[in-house]
Amino acid sequence: MSTVAANAPGAVGGGLADVAASEASLRRFLHGLPGVDAVGLDARAAALGTRSIKTSAKAYAIDLAISMIDLTTLEGADTPGKVRSLCTKARHPDPSDPGCPPVAAVCVYPDMAATAKAALEGSGIHVASVATAFPSGRAALPVKLADTAQAVAAGADEIDMVIDRGAFLSGRYLQVFEEIVAVKQACRRTDGPDAHLKVIFETGELQTYDNVRRASWLAMLAGADFIKTSTGKVAVNATPPVTLLMLEAVRDFAAATGTQVGVKPAGGIRTTKDAMKYLVMVNETLGDGWLSPDWFRFGASSLLNDLLMQRQKLTTGRYSGPDYVTVD
Repeated sequence: MSTVAANAPGAVGGGLADVAASEASLRRFLHGLPGVDAVGLDARAAALGTRSIKTSAKAYAIDLAISMIDLTTLEGADTPGKVRSLCTKARHPDPSDPGCPPVAAVCVYPDMAATAKAALEGSGIHVASVATAFPSGRAALPVKLADTAQAVAAGADEIDMVIDRGAFLSGRYLQVFEEIVAVKQACRRTDGPDAHLKVIFETGELQTYDNVRRASWLAMLAGADFIKTSTGKVAVNATPPVTLLMLEAVRDFAAATGTQVGVKPAGGIRTTKDAMKYLVMVNETLGDGWLSPDWFRFGASSLLNDLLMQRQKLTTGRYSGPDYVTVD
């Protein structure tokens, strides 16, 4: 788990601008990254998972975690009414407590982005939309770009794209790089700020930690604003070791380029205890500068209800139970 920045090819002198000049140069760079010490990574993630947050800081940590959630509905049965209901919960996660912070974003399919945008108007909550043939990524590039453009035109503030895992695992790194660049360009708009781009790796399908590190650098070199573990639609989603590896990649990329990139673990994070472990991991690896919804998100809608129950416990001294929080 050594720092890449000092030894990264191209990091000295002219920077990293020429890394993706060709398939050969990109492959040379990615395969020149230090190999991941899997045993050390697992041990480090496990050790960080044993850290505890003092009771005096727990209330702050719970509110911070709530503010970092991308509240999500990505089902074939989604309706405008369901999306509006989710947006209401995003604005006021605990209707009985106006001091409860809103979430960071509501994430929907592109055809629901306009509905979410209207429901969240004036709230400061972002609209995120999955795109690029989510979750499989199996579509031609023009289709993926049209998917992205539709979401941006509908008002999406953030685009969550999936990489072509088949291309990546086949070693066609430049194809993946150029696709991310093209989607990033499709995030531009003339009538306001460009949509931020989150790049999803589907780490459960990448097979090795080395591939996760390579995918992280590839996405960041291509212009990702966030790197994201998973779609939440496969058997293995976010895990502490994989997230730690991505946090370290972000740290090393910032040291090499001066560019800050966000991280979003998604899928399988369901309890307050889980969320606290991830916040400790962010603080220990990246510091306070990343402890913000601008730079760290949870893609875990079921997490919100547990955070709300724990928050009510701190306030009232008793658990209210799941019947006292709204159902997504």
